[in-house]
Amino acid sequence: MLDRIFTIVAGRIAALAGQPLAFIIAFLLIVGWGATGPMFDYSDTWQLIVNTSTTIVTFLMVFLIQNSQNRDAAAMQAKLDELIRAVEGARTPFIGIEHRSDTEIELIRSELEAECAEGEDGHPIAAIERLRNRY
Repeated sequence: MLDRIFTIVAGRIAALAGQPLAFIIAFLLIVGWGATGPMFDYSDTWQLIVNTSTTIVTFLMVFLIQNSQNRDAAAMQAKLDELIRAVEGARTPFIGIEHRSDTEIELIRSELEAECAEGEDGHPIAAIERLRNRY
């Protein structure tokens, strides 16, 4: 229940924060804060207000952004796994490789590049260039 509520709230805040209007409001708040500097004689309290406010907003936004990225990445992996599963002749051991270690994934990637290079000059860059030139 809490997870679902957080997902909804995080999604909505992330969507709002990504709008141009959010940037304009933030910009205007900073300009307004800067304009009040002479009124408050650029005091320590005046500086503390913006420092504390921006730190709190940044701290909270890190969690919201991470949540959004985790959801997006998980959804993308699920979609790719379904494509692998549905395509005849696809290598099903690739399903779920995102759960392997960085070293294992790099090894798989190297093996794929080497496989693509077979029949070429033996270099994966040539295979990559060949794929790029197809489009």
